[in-house]
Amino acid sequence: MLIAGLGNPGPAYRLSRHNLGFRVVDAFAERNGLRCHTRRWRGVAGSAGIHGKEITVLKPLTYMNLSGLSVRSALDGLGLCPGDLLVVHDDMDLDLGRTRIRLRGSSGGHRGVQSIIDSLGTGEFARLRIGIGRPPEGVDPVDYVLGSFAPAEEEVVRGAVDDSADAIMEIIAAGYDISMSRHSS
Repeated sequence: MLIAGLGNPGPAYRLSRHNLGFRVVDAFAERNGLRCHTRRWRGVAGSAGIHGKEITVLKPLTYMNLSGLSVRSALDGLGLCPGDLLVVHDDMDLDLGRTRIRLRGSSGGHRGVQSIIDSLGTGEFARLRIGIGRPPEGVDPVDYVLGSFAPAEEEVVRGAVDDSADAIMEIIAAGYDISMSRHSS
């Protein structure tokens, strides 16, 4: 299984709304003693056996809009198909801190997800979406996703990151059905 957390590389983006995928992968990796630091597939990756399954985490370093290049390279390198992929990303269409799991679908306007769909030629892969809410009126959506969370939002975000790392563990241990019932309302 490949778990790809989406974000943008570099310290300027580290705490941005758009980097929730990176934050979740980092939390998941830390909990499982998995070091995500090997440069491969146009990203940084790490692998470990978890619950008897080989799990690879990936943080593409291609910038969000070209995430598909890294994800495609990793799937090819691992000999996996799109059905073995879980993409973790932020979502403006969900309220702050809400999580939702879907097994397939469109990009919903998310350019990183669209890049993956374009690179794979299919939307038949799972997504774990973490809500960041809509930008306030008059704020450009690009500026919003590249901006940091307000201090008052960080507690909710930390809870969502922990909840998302839990969801990934549920998926690995028991499959998507149980986790989807908890994270898809």
